[in-house]
Amino acid sequence: MVTYIIRRLIWSVVMLSIVSIITFAIFFLVPRLAGATSEDLAARYVGRTASAEQVKVAAEKLGFNDPLVVQYGRFAKGIVAGADYDYGPGVEHCPAPCFGYSFLTRLPVWPDLLDRLPVTVSLAIGAAVIWVIAGVATGVLSALRRGSFFDRAAMGIALAGVSLPIFFTGIVSLVVFSYGLHITAPGNTYTPFLDNPATWAYNLLLPWITLAFLYAAGYARLTRAGMLETMGEDYIRTARAKGLPERVVVAKHGLRGALTPILTIFGLDLGLLLGGAVLTESTYSLPGMGKYAIDAISHQDLPQVMGVTLVAAFFVVFANLVVDLLYAVVDPRVRLV
Repeated sequence: MVTYIIRRLIWSVVMLSIVSIITFAIFFLVPRLAGATSEDLAARYVGRTASAEQVKVAAEKLGFNDPLVVQYGRFAKGIVAGADYDYGPGVEHCPAPCFGYSFLTRLPVWPDLLDRLPVTVSLAIGAAVIWVIAGVATGVLSALRRGSFFDRAAMGIALAGVSLPIFFTGIVSLVVFSYGLHITAPGNTYTPFLDNPATWAYNLLLPWITLAFLYAAGYARLTRAGMLETMGEDYIRTARAKGLPERVVVAKHGLRGALTPILTIFGLDLGLLLGGAVLTESTYSLPGMGKYAIDAISHQDLPQVMGVTLVAAFFVVFANLVVDLLYAVVDPRVRLV
């Protein structure tokens, strides 16, 4: 088991290194292949009103005339150990992890991301708890009552949940539950958990349900298919022949065998959401990383876009690492792979 964990940790580090190389290539190599010069890259950092001489000096100070390998080494070092930026008046030290300074605010990107991270984590974790419990429970009950009214109704609702875009269900939910019935918060408000847990949950309840409705639908369908396949296996018949209670057969033997594909998509879904639930945060005007990414793209703020990209990639890799470790818990055969 220890060897398995170490091997997965090493692969996670390798994957993050590959992601950093790809990110660097997208923002620095691809523009050069498209014909951009060092001065063109430096012009983003000094503003549109700078003279040609100022842009040329900035390109030299920022190292855009160095070989790409040297530039990537400096880029990677900034993420791990921090970096020094020379914009002209003086040298500014950007502590690790350094994703540069915003073009608009001239402030480090990482503190901005930290300010918005609790919002995104709160949204993703809360919605994940709801969609996993609701989706898996619905899928198990549908499989056990195959062909019943409950099965048909649940799968019909699941189909609607998968088909409807989240910005549509979000707006409908706001109109009905917030502005119509006044039973949920109208969005665009966030209270830190430590300040008031009750208000924190109340303000996020509608975004949680909206986001969970989309994902729970897919989990219900996947769980149902897995349970129907698993409950027909020989070891399930053997467990019943031994006289085990039906709840033990379903929960310990049937559901456990169907959890592997569920864990796979859960790691991907949660990792992506931790990187920013773009549509949900935009619909409810939540100041999370998803809305931060949209604002950065609309303002063409390169350092902010790079920061969000790298943080989102980290969460995806980290979530998949956790899923790999959970595989070994759910299915001991994985440890031998």
